[in-house]
Amino acid sequence: MAFVLLVLAALAFGGWGLWRAYGPTPANAGERLREATARIDALEQEAATLKRSDQISRQANADLQGTLAERDEEIAGLRADVAFYERFVGATGQRHGLTVHELKLEPQRDPQLWHFVATLTQNLNRGAVNSGHLLLSVEVSDAGRMQKLAWGALRQQQNAPGIEYSFKYFQQVEGDLVLPAGVKPVRVIARLVPSSGAAVEQSFTWGDATAGAPASR
Repeated sequence: MAFVLLVLAALAFGGWGLWRAYGPTPANAGERLREATARIDALEQEAATLKRSDQISRQANADLQGTLAERDEEIAGLRADVAFYERFVGATGQRHGLTVHELKLEPQRDPQLWHFVATLTQNLNRGAVNSGHLLLSVEVSDAGRMQKLAWGALRQQQNAPGIEYSFKYFQQVEGDLVLPAGVKPVRVIARLVPSSGAAVEQSFTWGDATAGAPASR
């Protein structure tokens, strides 16, 4: 028994010696742990920096695309304005009498309420003041039957006065219309009644008049 205990003690002592000789010392293990931790921190920081740089690049690119789109839209609008004004000041511009250059309608919060803006123009009598009233009517389909809603019905006021205008070259006039529930608008008729001279009528399809307008508010 004593011999066995002696052998076991020798083996234990030898194993302890080998571990001391070849195993990592506490100091060495701590240093490696610190190095590994520092490396992990550095890699995480690098990854975070790269991710942020990618986000910034994406956002910068998106901002640039948005700015370019805004500039293109602005240029298109300015070109349209130039073409519009050339009708009045251009020496070679075609002369036009009193007319509704453009009619736009936009829905309001109430689905039956619509706001309209009409652009009136003339360059036939340059310098002369044109004055009068604008009235609108709307052709609608009601359960498959066509009917025409007069200005008074659209304004919900019998004998409602028209929208006054007075200008030399152009003017925008606006107002609101109320459509009955359940009808399908088809066409808008604009009637200009000048203070002197014959009345002028123009029609616009409902699709053209509401083009570009939001579906609802």
